Amino acid sequence: MTLSLDELVTSAACDLMGVTGPNLRSASEQLLHQLVGYLGVDLSFLRRHDHLHRRSVLVAEWPVRSGRPDPDPLEFDSFADTDPIFAATERLSTVVVTHPDGAGDEYQDQLRVGSGNQGRISSATIPLLGVNGTLGVLGFIKYGDREWHDAEIKALRTVAALFAQLQARVAAEERLRSLAYHDELTGLANRRALVGYLRQRLEAGSPGPVGIIFLDVDRLKALNSFLGHAAGDEYLKTLACRLKEATGGGHMLARLGGDEFVLVIAGRADEPQTRDMAERLRRVAAVPIHVGGEEVSRPVSLGVAFGTPAVLTVSELMGRADQAMLASKGHGGNAVTVFTAEMRRSNEIRTDIELHLGTAIRNGSLVLHYQPEVDLVSGRILGLEALVRWPHPTLGILQPSAFIDVAEATNLAGELGRWVIETGCTQLKEWHRKYPLRPLGLSVNVSPAQLITLDFVATVGKILAASGLDGGHLTLEITEQALVSDTEQALATLRGLKEIGVKIAVDDFGTGYSSYAQLKSLPVDILKIDRGFVRDLGVSVDDLAIVRSIIGLAASFGLQPVAEGVETELAAAALIELGCTRAQGFLFAKPGPAPDIEPALDVGNIHAQTQRARDRKARPRT
Repeated sequence: MTLSLDELVTSAACDLMGVTGPNLRSASEQLLHQLVGYLGVDLSFLRRHDHLHRRSVLVAEWPVRSGRPDPDPLEFDSFADTDPIFAATERLSTVVVTHPDGAGDEYQDQLRVGSGNQGRISSATIPLLGVNGTLGVLGFIKYGDREWHDAEIKALRTVAALFAQLQARVAAEERLRSLAYHDELTGLANRRALVGYLRQRLEAGSPGPVGIIFLDVDRLKALNSFLGHAAGDEYLKTLACRLKEATGGGHMLARLGGDEFVLVIAGRADEPQTRDMAERLRRVAAVPIHVGGEEVSRPVSLGVAFGTPAVLTVSELMGRADQAMLASKGHGGNAVTVFTAEMRRSNEIRTDIELHLGTAIRNGSLVLHYQPEVDLVSGRILGLEALVRWPHPTLGILQPSAFIDVAEATNLAGELGRWVIETGCTQLKEWHRKYPLRPLGLSVNVSPAQLITLDFVATVGKILAASGLDGGHLTLEITEQALVSDTEQALATLRGLKEIGVKIAVDDFGTGYSSYAQLKSLPVDILKIDRGFVRDLGVSVDDLAIVRSIIGLAASFGLQPVAEGVETELAAAALIELGCTRAQGFLFAKPGPAPDIEPALDVGNIHAQTQRARDRKARPRT
């Protein structure tokens, strides 16, 4: 059954409603086929305008040319280089009909090239009009002459409007798709596109290993603070262009967001090739960039990792590259680090700790070990330092260094700190009951996160009240770094602790950045000399000079020095000579659970190891 022209237009409207970008060409060709047959013309074409590059782009044609050349001279046609009549279609707003005797020779030549017919031809060109101008053209060609009737022109205008709506919708869909899979600032692939691509690369049967490079710009925040975020964005755009040029074709470069980029090596990756690429990116990133009227450069930290298809997931591979990048950053930045088996084991341990630490705190899986602090002259036990341990079911006894960072990163530092202080104070109260004539003290390490918590002083006060202890029996140890990171809030917390009678010790003194003026302004009672300076005391001249200066500093500020890490009688004797009489270390006792410490508490002092040091102190100088 032959459709009328109106029925054909109505059918076309229905057919084009469900067309999307992927099937635009085939659906357009099908409709052009119907129109060519109905109108009795020889061929037709549908073109869209690329106004950004001032050219016309072939969308569909009928009949489709056999043996279509590559490159196709009709696929792209520049408005600047074509004949005046065709160039006028760039902003065409009305239907143009040509006849063999009416069109210019150049236009006839253009049509002959497109049609492959060497005779004279007639044509009808209908503009595709949109809100912002001409979106393209719909054209029909007849070999020889043809009369174009008003009803046909009216129907073709309607078809052209349908095509205009379709092209606008497809263009909008493509823009949305581009935004969904491309970074708006740099135009690179974004996280979603990267994850999808890596998921395909890591499927079973895909070539491997898959190599990726994780790049992070070091200290970009300083640039944003100095020149503003607009300059920071400009820097990132320029950097993205340079990285793309440096990688060449085939590889996938994506921006994860912020100052992070990821490059996926094309094909099978090997370590030398991938490391070379990473070094190339590092050098390219180091070249200064002009932004905000300044010439600036930022170093980058890079991590390299490899994944075997069907073995690693996308998140695991990305996590490895990220960990390697963090290792580069941890060594000062501007470096390339390749993920290793040792890093993998460390990552597995950290993940295990992160997953189970909260439960361990709440179900009582943690324990406290105690290390005595002694008077070097008398051997009397003055107090104990509480040191948290985690008897992990598979990893063994974990030291605080294995999980404190995780606690701070996962907001468990406060909960962990409360447990240590509560448990330690409860045990100290029991020892006060058992040894009423010995006013033992307790020292507990405090993390920087606890120190800047607004309710920390109140929490400590409640624990002291619940345990029935006087604040003077508790010493909280802080690091120099904690004082430097947030001095104002730290100072407020320290003053609050002093008001409830708690003593304050600066732990590992000599390894941080606190100044004399800062130390003078802090309500501190004790300086604990770092074990790194004490271990070789009596042998190292440099350590002797450092310890002497710390002890002198403590004396000038009226602070009590305490030496950590005393392992030899020689070090103990040297400390006594220097005027430091309080210490802790393996020479006296290793940290242990409360029952293991109590035999020494029963006696009240530790004699044998310090006897020679005491004798030397008692011997008159000559």
